[in-house]
Amino acid sequence: MRYGRNSVAVAAVAVMAAVTVAGCGGGGGSKKAEDKPTDSAPSKAAASAGSAGATPSGSPTTVLAQMKGEHDMVVTITSAERDSGGFVTVEGTVDNEGSSSFDATYWNGPEVALQKSGASVAGAVLVDEAGKKRYYVLRDTDGRCLCTMGLVGIQPKESRPFFAQFPAPPAATTQVEFDLPTMPPAKITLSDGEG
Repeated sequence: MRYGRNSVAVAAVAVMAAVTVAGCGGGGGSKKAEDKPTDSAPSKAAASAGSAGATPSGSPTTVLAQMKGEHDMVVTITSAERDSGGFVTVEGTVDNEGSSSFDATYWNGPEVALQKSGASVAGAVLVDEAGKKRYYVLRDTDGRCLCTMGLVGIQPKESRPFFAQFPAPPAATTQVEFDLPTMPPAKITLSDGEG
């Protein structure tokens, strides 16, 4: 949330290169990551990060999935879009339906490297059950997630927007499972973005 548009773009290129080398996606399709992957996804992520405190507009919102977990927290997914750069950006809201303040400290997952992201959705994973692959949240060059951070002090009845960016599964994959630590999994359908 503190990074400018250029920082996120540079970070996304570095992350995609690391993901390609690490073989996160397995077989084909990784060459697309080299075809200027940062044009639309990072700007969308930056826009989402910049509007973290914004209130949703009055227009109706499509709900792809909703997860209700401990501490009466509700995660609603409203968008899961592919873009031409080889990313999937998942967006939605985090709602505190409980009676006490909530910090998303367990949502950043158990991986030590992601602890830099703090209270965030860094531990989110997209699971392609048919392809038997898992896609982890992308990171910048400092090891912080390309996702909403600073999810602390969420008050009762408060709603906050979130986003998380992932490498895109193969084009034939239209449905994935969204997993977030301490929350039940949710099936979501991927759509193609306008970029």
